[in-house]
Amino acid sequence: MPSFIDFARNQYTHLPIPEPPANIKDATYIVTGANTGLGYECAKHLFHMGAKRIILAVRTPSKGEAALATIRSETGRKDVGEVWELDLTSLDSVEAFAQRVNKLDRLDAIIENAGVVMTKFQLVEGIETSVLVNVVSTMLLAFRVLPKLQESVGRFGIQTHLVIVSSNTSFQDNVKKHLEKLPGDIFDALSVKKSFNPLVQYPITKLLEIYAVHQLASLRPVSDTGVIINAQEHPKREAETSFKLFSPGLKAMARTVRSVKLKSTVPFLLLYPRDVPAWVTNETGKRTQKRVWDDLLKRLESLGHGVDIEALTTES
Repeated sequence: MPSFIDFARNQYTHLPIPEPPANIKDATYIVTGANTGLGYECAKHLFHMGAKRIILAVRTPSKGEAALATIRSETGRKDVGEVWELDLTSLDSVEAFAQRVNKLDRLDAIIENAGVVMTKFQLVEGIETSVLVNVVSTMLLAFRVLPKLQESVGRFGIQTHLVIVSSNTSFQDNVKKHLEKLPGDIFDALSVKKSFNPLVQYPITKLLEIYAVHQLASLRPVSDTGVIINAQEHPKREAETSFKLFSPGLKAMARTVRSVKLKSTVPFLLLYPRDVPAWVTNETGKRTQKRVWDDLLKRLESLGHGVDIEALTTES
C-alpha cells in the first residue's frame, strides 16, 4: 500500500479518458449495480461513447428505471438502455439473470460492479450478506456468463471482457492476517456473528474476490478464450456507510467524477492496481488462492449451484 502522503497526492492525479473501442457501436454491455455510484457513471459513459445496447442490472427495477430515464435525458439517447432485475442476495436470481444473458445475440463485456458494505451482521442462505453478495453471487454470475462471452469472441471476431470491480482496501496487512487466521471453511468462518467485524469484513470479501478472479483467469487465459478476465482495483466509490466505517477524513479527500470529465459529482478515492502486494501473488498467496477457490466451489455445490469447472477449462 502507498504511504498516506502518496495516497492523498494520488487523489489529484490526472486521469485521461481512453478512446472507445472501434466496434462499440455494435457492442452490448452489462453493468451491475448501475442505478447508483460508479456503476451508474459507467453506464452513462457507455451511453456517451455510443454503445449499441446497454443493460443496467439492478436489485430494484424502479430505481433502475429512474436512473435510466436520467441517463437518457442527459445523453439524448432516448431509445437506448434496458433495466434487468438482479438481486445478488439470491442465487436463484443470479441464475435467472444469467439465463437471460445467455439468450443475448452478443455480449462484449459485463462489468460486475454491484457490492455491499454491511455494518450489521446478517445471514442470507446461511452466509453473511456481504460474503454472499460480493463473493459467492458475484463469482456465480461470472461463471454463468463466461460461455456467452466466449461464444461472442468466436461469432463476432471480437475480444470480450469479464470485469469484477474490487478494491485495494483488501490489501491492508490486517486483512491478510485476518484471512490467514480463519479456521476451516472460509465461508463458514466469515459467517459467524461473534467474529463479525465491519471494519474488516468488506475488505476481506474483496480479497476473496480477487483471489477467485485470479484463479479463474489462470484456468481460462485470454490466449485460449479471447476473454479478458480481471479484477479491477478501481477508483472505488465510497458509499456514505463506507466513509463512516473507514474514516470521515476520506470524504474530504474524495474527488468527483466530474474531475475526470465524466460529468457527475459522485465521490470516490483513487486506489491503484500497482499497489498489489507480493503476498497476493507469491507462493503463499497461490496456496491461499487455491483454498478460496476450493471453498467457493464447495459452497456453490452445497447450495445447489454447482459449477462444471471441466467445461469452463475446455478450450472453445
